[in-house]
Formats: sequence, structure tokens, C-alpha cells
Amino acid sequence: MTRTLDAAAAAEIPPINDRTVRTGLDPDSLYHAVCDYLFYFQGRHPATASLNDYYLAASYAVRDRLFQHGVQSLDVLIQHPEARVVAYLSAEFLIGPQLGANLINLGIYDAMRQALSRLGISLDALIDHEDEPGLGNGGLGRLAACYLDSLATLEVPALGYGIRYEFGIFEQQIRDGWQIELTDKWLHLGNPWEIARPERAVDVQFGGYTEYYVEESGHLRVRWIPAEVVRGVPHDTPMLGYRVDTCNLLRLWRAQAVQSFDFAAFNVGRYHEAVEHKVTSETISKVLYPNDESPQGKMLRLKQQYFFVSCAIQDMMRAHLKLANGTPETFHKRWAAQLNDTHPAVAVAELMRLLLDDHGLEWETAWEVTQKTMGYTNHTLLPEALETWSVELFGTLLPRHLDIIYEINRRFLEGVRKVFPGDTERVARMSLIDEHGARYVRMANLACVGSHAINGVAALHTELLKRQILPDWVAMFPEKFCNVTNGVTPRRFLVLSNPGLTRLISEHIGENWPTHLEALRGLEPLVDDPEFRRRWRAVKRENKERLATIVKDRTGIVVDPDSLFDIQVKRIHEYKRQHLNLLHILTLYQRLKANPNLDIVPRTFVFGGKAAPGYYAAKLIIKLINSVADLINDDSEIRGRLKIVFVPDFNVTAGQWIYPAADLSEQISTAGKEASGTGNMKFSLNGALTIGTLDGANIEIRAEVGPENFFLFGLTADEVRELKARGYQPHAIYEENAALRGVLDLIASGKLSSGDPNLFRPLVDGLIWHDPFFLLADYQSYIDCQEEVSALWRDTETWTRKSILNVARMGMFSSDRSIRDYCADVWNVRPLGTRADDPS
Repeated sequence: MTRTLDAAAAAEIPPINDRTVRTGLDPDSLYHAVCDYLFYFQGRHPATASLNDYYLAASYAVRDRLFQHGVQSLDVLIQHPEARVVAYLSAEFLIGPQLGANLINLGIYDAMRQALSRLGISLDALIDHEDEPGLGNGGLGRLAACYLDSLATLEVPALGYGIRYEFGIFEQQIRDGWQIELTDKWLHLGNPWEIARPERAVDVQFGGYTEYYVEESGHLRVRWIPAEVVRGVPHDTPMLGYRVDTCNLLRLWRAQAVQSFDFAAFNVGRYHEAVEHKVTSETISKVLYPNDESPQGKMLRLKQQYFFVSCAIQDMMRAHLKLANGTPETFHKRWAAQLNDTHPAVAVAELMRLLLDDHGLEWETAWEVTQKTMGYTNHTLLPEALETWSVELFGTLLPRHLDIIYEINRRFLEGVRKVFPGDTERVARMSLIDEHGARYVRMANLACVGSHAINGVAALHTELLKRQILPDWVAMFPEKFCNVTNGVTPRRFLVLSNPGLTRLISEHIGENWPTHLEALRGLEPLVDDPEFRRRWRAVKRENKERLATIVKDRTGIVVDPDSLFDIQVKRIHEYKRQHLNLLHILTLYQRLKANPNLDIVPRTFVFGGKAAPGYYAAKLIIKLINSVADLINDDSEIRGRLKIVFVPDFNVTAGQWIYPAADLSEQISTAGKEASGTGNMKFSLNGALTIGTLDGANIEIRAEVGPENFFLFGLTADEVRELKARGYQPHAIYEENAALRGVLDLIASGKLSSGDPNLFRPLVDGLIWHDPFFLLADYQSYIDCQEEVSALWRDTETWTRKSILNVARMGMFSSDRSIRDYCADVWNVRPLGTRADDPS
């Protein structure tokens, strides 16, 4: 895309000679900065510059201002060698597009809009043009990004450590109703936000063997002789806080060959061999979550996890020794490392290796430092999600770490036997090595024993974690456990994504609330103001019109902004129960087919989310959603009263359109299966009412917003467990419930699959005969609850009141509160900036 600028306008562009081009925040300085980068960095004239040229120029101008704060933040940290720094270790960082968020945090959104308008460029066009880094799969990675935002906003010194995947989570297309995975080429036009630091590269070892040797001092030591060495090159992305000086870093590591080109091999015609090591090494940071069904895939996954962990721990140690003048024995006094689930759990063994082998510490000292450094966040109640690696694979790839894990296990189990003498079953359960059949390293157990703190991410999740998943650990280390309920950043998910609501809120309660979300309570008295309610509805209507336009552009489906927008967007998984939502839709459909004149509330059902490439049942659910849409959307008897939309390639960008437009948020997972959820928070923060089970953070959201402002249905986690223990018989429910039977028979009939009765048979049979996630048990309760939704929707004023109260009472669910909890209960970290003495 190119645009033209007339000669007179081009002549008006002044020369750049003011240092404020790098730091100024006013429209003139930003205008000069964009022109400077366009001319001297992009080498473009305004008359021939593309939209991407302008995007890059604007982004570089903003990045200057971010790194100005970054250098100042580093200077403050150097001046406080006693300060503790958070290292957030995560396989995913779903940071979303950066331009708009950084403009918001700098407070120059409107100033940049004015600057670009002088060039005839729309800021909205540049924001829409930006490719989103696909560096995460869902809630885990987005939570990590929210926490980086809050850490900087609260002026807590921190680094996020992960992998700079060349190709992120796949791009999702829908063809004939099926999910198709395409390569996510998020770097194809460059990434203006990062700076490579090749001088800070570290070497990471794999394979080989270990050998013992005796030091001159007489100490027995271990030397790791690797078979392969890969270089990790850091790429730094600035993470600025909201309207503060603190700018932390997201440091992502790219894998590079130590020797990228073998000239000798090339010179004799062995061309493939000349670049073989380069290709093999760079594979490590090539793709997020490669398919691990094959042995090669498992090897690559483990390589990825160890690669970024080793890079991070080496980088932290170097900073501790050089910048803080520290010693290995005091490493834990400088760093608080948080393991974001089990992916980085090998950090326990890696820090031990560095302390023992590279720095010569004795075991007891090294173990004390390691435990005081590490904290572990568990994100799942699904046993299959607790990572394990075969001992054979682990030992082949990380022989020294397997030795260390064996020794950790030996010493640890001695302690277990002392506390629980004769309890061999407990010893077997708590062992870091699963000895049942083929032997496996249990990464969750490694994280538990190697960390001083273990936390769940919602009150129910933490309770179930303690009771069902880790009861043995609670019995032995009750002091390690705490709960830190997840949160979301209101800066991205309200200030940036919902500007209309932001303006309305700020007009009435001031502009302090984005960093003090509890101030939203000031909205509560306004529920009785008819004019405020009218304006609230107008904002929602505008957001729904925007989403309707995007839906038409992306799918061709026309939806009515006056209908109830009933939305479920999240990773596609059987426990999240998108197919329960479909059973409701088909129930409404069959009612309308039986009585076309039935008076029902018009609804637009919006789905979005990705299925793991190897998860057939989830992909079949996507196909069923699209088949139901094909059946209903053009049915003349339905008359547009029901519309079903599947928004392809759901990501952070799509969420920023969808959350503000939602009337009803579907949070319908099986009770006891969702660890927390953060989508539920984003919807409620934008004024959607929730229909949900007592699962994850739904419980806390319902308690905060008020039970009367939440649509509750379904079994509790305890009732699910009791029903399972009694012997759950879903087939009996199918036989007894005529409406349910009619819907399942419709799916099985082939009417939704071009006459093929076998296509959806696995889903139908799975529900009728197995139903591991209790859809049929919750079906009637869900249908009845949806009737309550429809009845309330007809009462516009009452619905609006409840929408306002949902927003007003969401203060607890700011990621700022989560980070304060971590700082107090897990990390023992204090801010280092102007908020250091902020009592809130």
C-alpha cells in the first residue's frame, strides 16, 4: 500500500535537529520523530512510503521513548544492589500488539494521532496493520503478559524470560467448517519493538556424558561433556508501566548455531553438511509447541524448555555477579524466579548445576539458594497436564540434570520416610521419579520440592490442588502453599480496547482507576441515574456495531447489533464445553422449527478459539459449530433470530474487539476443571453478565459482583465428584430428557453433516455413554438458566444496572492486585519507583 503526498505538503516537513525527537511527548516532537525514522531509517519519501513504512517509523519513535525509561530503570536498579528482582519464567508470553498499548502507557495516544494526521496517516490504520506476536496459546501466555504490565506499572523490577519463537502459535483458517493450521509468520515484516543483544549470548549444552574429577582442593566434582552446544541470543522488548518511569524487559531467546557455516565441508561439495548444524540448532526456537506425539517431537519440546531456562539462569547469574557485585551464595537475595507452570521446572536442576559445577558450592548451600529462589505456580487440575518425561529421554538430553534430580530425590525421600515412617505408598507418590512401568521424571514434583512457595490461581483451584492433586505435599509442607487469584490488566482490556467506556467512567469518577481498579466502586451510585444508564447502553451499542462490522468483513455473516451478543471465546477443549453451548442453540432451533412464531429473544452466538492440532475431538467441535451455523443462519423460518458466528484465528487483537461487545459471557466449564480463567474477568470488566458454573475464578467473580448479577447453573465440584463416585449414567439422562434426546439425535442424524451420520458420531456417543465432563448432567440446569437470561434481557433497565455493577465490582481482578499478592506472599519484593510507598 502506498499513499501520495502533494509537493506542498512534503515541502512543509521541517528538518530534524531537536533532541526532543527522541524523547518529546508532544505532537510536534512525535511528528518530527516519525519523519526522522521514515527518512533516515526507512529511507522513504512520504509520497512512496507504504503503510508498513509508517507503522515502523511510528513504532521506532515510540520505542525510543520506552528505552529512555528502560535505561533510567536500569540505573535505579544498579543504585540498589540490595533490591530483589523478579524473573518470570514462562514458555509463553502472549503480549498482543504493542503500538496502541505503549501509546496508552506513555500517555501519548492522542498526541500520536495528531502527529500522524499531519502526514495524512490514520493511527487506527497503523494499529490495525500491526502483526500480533503469536508467542502463546491462551490463558497461560496472556496471564504472563498481564503480569509484566503490572510489574512495570507497580514499579517492581522484573524480567520476563522465554523463547523468541520464529513462528508462533499457528494461524487458524476455517475451510468447509474445519480448522486448518497455517504458519504464523509474525516476523515477516520485522519486529520494531525488539533489540537483539548478541553480545549477551550464552551457550547451552545438550547430550553427552558426565565424568567425575578431583579439584586441587580435594573436592570431588562433576564435569558435563556435552555432545551438542547451541547459542542463545537474547532479544529485548521493553515493557513500560502505565504512566510511570519504570520500564522492565521481556527477554526472549533465539537459538543459534555456535558455528553456523562449515566452510571446509562446503569447500569439498558437502553443501548440506555445511549448514546442517545451523538448521538443527535453530529448530529449537522455530515453532511454539511442536507436535510431541513422536519421539523427535518430545525431544524438541524438552530441548525448548531447557534452552530458555538455561539461558535465563545463566543470564541472571551473570547480572548478579557483575551488576550487583554478588556471590553465588547470595543469588537468592537478588532474584525471585517464578515458574509459570511446569514448563520451566527444569530450572531447579539447572540452578543446582550452575551452583555445584560452575561455582563450586557444596550441596547444602546450593540447595538452600535454589529453594529460596524458586516459586511454582500450578495452572491445572488435569492430571494429564502435569508434565512428565521418560527417564531415558531426559538422561539422553540432560545427563547431568538427571544425576542431580536423582540426588535431590534421594535426599528428599529420606526426609519423607522420617516424617511418615513405613508409608511406602506416600514415598512412591512423592518421588520425583515415577517407577510404575516405564520410568518418568515428574516435573510438578520437581517444582514442588525445589520451590519455597507453591500457589494455585483461584480460591477453588488452590483448594482442589491441595486436596486432590498435591495432598501429600500439603501434609509435609503446609507452609509452602498459598493462593494468588489471577488478574488481568485494565490498561489493555479496558482503556485500550474500550475507549468509549473508558471516557464515560473517567468523566464520572476521575482518571485514577486504571491503576487503582477498586475505584470503579464509585460507579455504583450511578446505577440509579437514567441518563448514565442510557449512555452506558450507547457505548455498548457502539462496540457491538464495531464487532458486527468486523464479523461481516471476516466471515460474511450479517448480525444484528440489537440482538443479545452471547459469546464464548477461549481455547477449544472438551472441559470448556463449547458443545454444551451448541446443545442450547439447537434446543432453541428445534423450538422455533416446532413453532416458527415463538417469541424468543434474538441472539447472536459468537465462538472463537483454537484447537490443538492433534486434538481431534476439539477440532470436531469446531466443525460442529460451523455446521450448526450453516444449518441455522440461512433458515428462513428462523428469520435471523438466531445467528451463529465462528471468528477464526482468535487472539489478543480479536479479544480487544470482542470483550467490549459482549452482553453475555459463557464460562461454562465443568466445575473443578478450570484452574481460574481470565477471559471471564475481561468480559465482566467490559460490562458483560456471566453465565457460568462454580468453577475457577467464577466463584470469586460471583462473590464480588453479587450472586444476583451472575447467572449460575450446574453441579458443583463436590457434586461432580460424588456423582462420578456413585456411577454416572449419562445414557439415562438422554433417555429421560426428550429435548436433549431430540438435539443429540439431530446431530447424529447426518442433517448437520451432508447426510453422513458418522461424522459427529464420536461426539454424540461420547456424551451418551461416557460424558467425562458431565454435559448431560448439567444440560437442563443450563437450559433453565438461559431462560433466566432471556427474561432479564427483556428488562433493559435492569440488565443495564447489572452490567454497571459488574464493572464497578471488578477491582479485585486487576493483575495489579495479583502482583501485589505475589510480592507480599511469594517473592518478598518491593517496588523501586515512585509507587514504592503507595499503600494500595
